[in-house]
Amino acid sequence: MLGEKTSSANIAVKDLEIAKNFYENTLGLKRKETFEDEVIVYKSGNSSIVVYRSEFAGTNKATCVTWAVGDDIEKIVSDLKNKGVRFEHYDIPNAIIDGDIHIDGNMKVAWFRDPDGNILNLINQ
Repeated sequence: MLGEKTSSANIAVKDLEIAKNFYENTLGLKRKETFEDEVIVYKSGNSSIVVYRSEFAGTNKATCVTWAVGDDIEKIVSDLKNKGVRFEHYDIPNAIIDGDIHIDGNMKVAWFRDPDGNILNLINQ
């Protein structure tokens, strides 16, 4: 039923201007649409990320968006770190941390937060 349909990630933020700066200037997403200064839709690859104003921003304690970046993970982590992004470090069984990247076998993952505390990540898959 839904397996052939396009989906999008939805991210709640408190201040749309701060979020806009982060998602556009720090992460490099391109804006597709804006709705009444309450919602911004960004293009990300073949998908969309919807950033919207909400009083519940930052209350999710789990990852809300994952970007599959392939072999570019080290470069992207470095570029984001140079833009001031701070990466999260988690205690994950069987994983080692090399700089800001968690490694478990062939899988490499890096987690970071947006200005509202929403958890985002990069994976080399």
